Amino acid sequence: MAYADLREFVRKLEKEGELKHIRAEIDPVLEITEVVQRVIRGKVGRQAGEGRQAGEGRQAGEGRQAGMPVLLGDSPALLFEKPKGSRYPLLVNAFGSVRRMALALEVNELDEVAERIQGFLKMETPQGFFDKVKMLPKLAELGSFFPKSVKTGVCKEVVQKGSEINLFDFPILKCWPQDGGRFITFPLVFTRNPETGKRNVGMYRMQVYDERTTGMHWQTQKHGAEHFRRARAQNPEGKIPVSVAIGGDPATALSGMLPIPPDLDEMMFAGFLRREPVEMVTCETNDLEVPANAEIVLEGYVSLNEMRTEGPFGDHTGFYSLEGEFPVFHVECVTRRKEPIYLTTVVGPPPQEDFYMGYAVERVFLPVMRMQYPEIVDVAMPAEGIFHNLMIVAIRKSYPGHARKIMNAIWSLGQAMFTKVIVVVDHDVNIHDYSEVVWKTLCALDPERDVQFSLGPMDTLDHAARMQDFGSKVGIDATRKWASEGFTRPWPDEILMDEPTKKRVDALWKSLSLDKS
Repeated sequence: MAYADLREFVRKLEKEGELKHIRAEIDPVLEITEVVQRVIRGKVGRQAGEGRQAGEGRQAGEGRQAGMPVLLGDSPALLFEKPKGSRYPLLVNAFGSVRRMALALEVNELDEVAERIQGFLKMETPQGFFDKVKMLPKLAELGSFFPKSVKTGVCKEVVQKGSEINLFDFPILKCWPQDGGRFITFPLVFTRNPETGKRNVGMYRMQVYDERTTGMHWQTQKHGAEHFRRARAQNPEGKIPVSVAIGGDPATALSGMLPIPPDLDEMMFAGFLRREPVEMVTCETNDLEVPANAEIVLEGYVSLNEMRTEGPFGDHTGFYSLEGEFPVFHVECVTRRKEPIYLTTVVGPPPQEDFYMGYAVERVFLPVMRMQYPEIVDVAMPAEGIFHNLMIVAIRKSYPGHARKIMNAIWSLGQAMFTKVIVVVDHDVNIHDYSEVVWKTLCALDPERDVQFSLGPMDTLDHAARMQDFGSKVGIDATRKWASEGFTRPWPDEILMDEPTKKRVDALWKSLSLDKS
């Protein structure tokens, strides 16, 4: 049974011991971020900038389990009941662990979602009558995911327009000292393609300029930015309707960050994740639909001929993204629950909550990558790589140059095109044990032979790129080299103890009294 809304998820977190209440008055300007940082760093077991001690997090000789993230620490979700200057509670770090991501998606393991996706991707055209009958249940399930239009919802318990609107009524965070202001960091931004009418839902940060105006951080490669450009080409002096939902059941709240194809409706995919359709309600001042169970909805428009300086913003890179010119969102109406919960997230020096959200995306969408490139065994994106800086890929190598083919393929895949460094290793390397990855990569590497450079689109937040949105990338082929790749020397075997010796020592082990008592 899907979560009805955000607060049902909050109750689940509380029941599972995953939620802490903060009853003291804490200021959304910097103080809440500092509290969150202390909780996260304390649980992870190291302060920002400190290295991990040798052997920390695993027993000597043990590799990290396949599919597990680098950081095994677990900090709780935090519900600030009395944010200073607001009468509405604030929820943060709701998705800040692997376990909570699994709870959000209502599975025991994230691989369960991946298996469901793989099951639908493998649906083949039925050949005969009995094949068609067998497919009916799957087709019926697929049809049940489409969003469902309803007349009203809890998001409309209160409707405010004109002078009644004040965005500062909500406990919107200013996270870091040099931030340009307060930022809405967990929005679902709804727009429509002005040519096709297809809906897009994206998660774009929004700097609050005043009571009824925000920035709209549409990076140039995002679908929202494409809608903006197409509308401006048709009518440079016009405007496009935009609605923003904040808070909702977890699958819906996360839908704006999912790297799904542009022709696939995010609300349909949210329905797939929650196994029930998302109920959608039409806005008060435009014809966009938003989730009926949202805590807060901002309705308005973006002017096509108006840009404003946005930023700086302390970003997930661990550095401030610089000021830039971005479109402006004008709020014409706010609808909300009577006592809404303000859902937000803090980004900054890794690891943060967004690492676990990204990790879930990595695990859930691995089958999609495998369907296109079955030679891929596994993929890992370390927290320190902040999503777009580093991807480690294990492949089952079948022919000369196979690693380079995979590098170029990844640079052509959706948001993976931003990946700055790709390291390709053999299938038997545990890519979730970064010590092993570094060791085996360096031992396999001849830099002149195995490093490939390329130019292409870069993440807007990459401050090291030679120019915004464009720069260089590097691929490292750390696979074993073959004679057919010009390597004529023998490749040595890895040092491993033989099984008979290990069994003999197993039989003697207790008598040696070496185990810790």
